[in-house]
Amino acid sequence: MAYLLSGERSSATAISRSPFAAFARWLEKSRKARSQRLALATLLELEDFRLDDLGISRQDILDAVENPDRNAGAQLSARRSARARSWFRY
Repeated sequence: MAYLLSGERSSATAISRSPFAAFARWLEKSRKARSQRLALATLLELEDFRLDDLGISRQDILDAVENPDRNAGAQLSARRSARARSWFRY
């Protein structure tokens, strides 16, 4: 593979080949996913009127659970903001 500049390198060489580093990244990713699942489960346990106070619905939480690839916090925040904007219109 030819490089244009002497400082360029392929993306494959940027990845650490250390199995310990790869395991540490996997562990951190798993920890964050578990934390997010627990937070969403806790929200699902709340009563509907409390969720309404937060500006989200149970369906918003279920949508966030179904799409684990997306950032659930940002998704719920966007839904809350949209609901708040529509509330102020009336």
